[in-house]
Amino acid sequence: MTTQIDNNVARAARLDTATLSDAMDRAGINGQCRAIKPRDARFRFAGRAFTVLYGPAATPPGTVGDFIDDVPPGAVIVLDNGGRTDATVWGDIMTEIAHRRGIAATVIDGINRDVSLCLELGYPVYSRDNWMRTGKDRVQVEGVNVPVNIGDVRVAPGDLLRGDADGLISIPHEHEDRILAIAEEIEEAENAIRAAVATGMRLDDARREFKYHQLQTRVTQTSEAKS
Repeated sequence: MTTQIDNNVARAARLDTATLSDAMDRAGINGQCRAIKPRDARFRFAGRAFTVLYGPAATPPGTVGDFIDDVPPGAVIVLDNGGRTDATVWGDIMTEIAHRRGIAATVIDGINRDVSLCLELGYPVYSRDNWMRTGKDRVQVEGVNVPVNIGDVRVAPGDLLRGDADGLISIPHEHEDRILAIAEEIEEAENAIRAAVATGMRLDDARREFKYHQLQTRVTQTSEAKS
């Protein structure tokens, strides 16, 4: 797509989800994907959303997904299975192919199976849980590259996602420059607090000086422009 988009993926990768969460609170934008967790706390990724929407299987049932060959390297596969925990939509064959193709990660509002392979390969999978029961004949793909819901957050194709040990953040494409700028400002202030304390300043004084308690307070774009 554009150099700017690639640059923003790199910017997001340098920030943790806690900092991005504070930035989204400050901007008044919902992006913290509730209860979507890494299968391993060492997993990290940043990338653009390639979305897949699932629904209950019809009669006869449709496919659980043959989309992976169309996912570009560096993208994040985003699977909306409605939060179901009784049927998987991701397993070892998909993990192996995604890893081989250089896909950044898979996130699921639902569950996955075959966790051992994603751990062995270091391929990031984020989901509500894991269990072995297949989704075949239970769910089917309803749409590809359509808006989906992941952990009570709307994710559109091309949105920017960041995952780490604390969970998953989704940043709407139209707000990403602002969110990233706020997050970088928060990170700079927190690093300044750490540096001040390291030189002997009291923590409460350092927090006061660098306005720690206001870092995530919601502000409007108009007030930001005036400051």
